[in-house]
Amino acid sequence: MILLQLSSGQGPAECSRAVAHALSQLEKQCQDAGVGFTLVEAIRGEQKYSYKSALLRLSSSDNNVMAKQLANRWQGSMLWVCQSPFRPRHKRKNWFFSGAVYTVDEQTLSREITFLRCRASGAGGQHVNTTDSAVRAIHTETGLSVRADSERSQHANKRIAIALLFSKLEAMKEQQLSTQNKARWQQHQTLQRGAPERTFTGEQFKQR
Repeated sequence: MILLQLSSGQGPAECSRAVAHALSQLEKQCQDAGVGFTLVEAIRGEQKYSYKSALLRLSSSDNNVMAKQLANRWQGSMLWVCQSPFRPRHKRKNWFFSGAVYTVDEQTLSREITFLRCRASGAGGQHVNTTDSAVRAIHTETGLSVRADSERSQHANKRIAIALLFSKLEAMKEQQLSTQNKARWQQHQTLQRGAPERTFTGEQFKQR
């Protein structure tokens, strides 16, 4: 499975608009190249037609070679040069966003997940999925869980659930690293003086 995460990071609304433009262009490129395009998850920005982030699943019949090549074009830091569509008098014209590509081993990850069938929920209407094709996926080790019910087939919802769980696991890893780095920084700031646990002396750093 090839996943592509587009993100505006901590950037202003203009960066979220850049992500929306990138998403639209990427979808067209996928159509032209015969690459499958699935929007797994999206976090909308504060302004209309903007996304803080978007998680996409790309697929192709050549063992995902074309899908990965296309995804790689959108990897790394990217710049959108444009007058702000929200602040006409704003002097800044450079808006950054980023893309990250992940190759997911579905079979391996599936063995770490418990899948539960459930009925799709919705407000009603002819387009609501009323079969038991919705899926709740639970990552055994961490307890993280997601629900996927946007597709009519259980198999398709399972693939979306795997992608969502992978994204959550990566976010959790990043959060843990961020917490560790913050703790290290706080250690520098809150260094206690007096009553040391161990004392070292001299250039040879000998312990007393």
